[in-house]
Amino acid sequence: MELIKLLKTKKLILLNIFLTLYVGTNLIGGERGLISYFEKKNLEKKLSNKKFELSNKLNELENENKLLSEKIDLDYLDTLYRQKLKFGKRDEILIKLE
Repeated sequence: MELIKLLKTKKLILLNIFLTLYVGTNLIGGERGLISYFEKKNLEKKLSNKKFELSNKLNELENENKLLSEKIDLDYLDTLYRQKLKFGKRDEILIKLE
C-alpha cells in the first residue's frame, strides 16, 4: 500500500530516471551510439585507404594501356618482353627492382 502511494507521489522522478537511463543507453550502445560511431569511422578510414590504392592501380593500368595503344613504344615493349619472359641477351645481367 505504501509502495503504491510512493509511486503516485513520485511519478515525475521515476519517469525522469527511466528516460535518463533510456537515453543514456541509446547514446552509448544504440545503432547511432558512440560505439557504432567509432566502428563506422574506422570502416570509413579503411574504405578510404582502399579507394586510394585502387585509384593508384587504375592510373597505372591506364598509363600502361596508353603506352601500348597510342604509339608503339619499343622501349616499353622491350621492358615488358624481358619482364614477362625472363629474357635477356647473352652475357647480360638482369637486375629486377621492385
